Amino acid sequence: MASTNVVVQDLITNTAVGKTCLLISYTTNAFPGEYIPTDVFLICFSLVNPASFENVRAKWYPEVRHHCPSTPIILVGTKLDLREDKETIEKLKDKKLAPITYPQGLAMAKEIGAVKYLECSALTQKGLKTVFDEAIRAVLCPVLQVKPKRHCVLV
Repeated sequence: MASTNVVVQDLITNTAVGKTCLLISYTTNAFPGEYIPTDVFLICFSLVNPASFENVRAKWYPEVRHHCPSTPIILVGTKLDLREDKETIEKLKDKKLAPITYPQGLAMAKEIGAVKYLECSALTQKGLKTVFDEAIRAVLCPVLQVKPKRHCVLV
């Protein structure tokens, strides 16, 4: 009998960042209503909503770490198709804002200890499959965190 691996993931984020489209575009499974058991978290933010990006640090990362301190996190920037959209950029400029850049996303991923930073568009499906492939990879092929060795010197 072949063994089966099951990966459970939760998608948590602000409203209106594209998570519903992300999931509907990829699958028709229902969203789980609780965190445990969760094998990997996809913390999503909209690349064209700086407030949702800040909520990664202020709200979602602390929430995940409080309930599941060792579960891997993948940080996902959604609405990639709108980052270069002229109308979207103009609306952001009117508010003295700008889309989130790839280096900004990478820096946030490093700050929160995410195993990966990815960007995708549910509309164009660019990067969409990669998000789910990497979620599976994070569970089935975890990256071992190497703790720094402590040195004690007695004089």
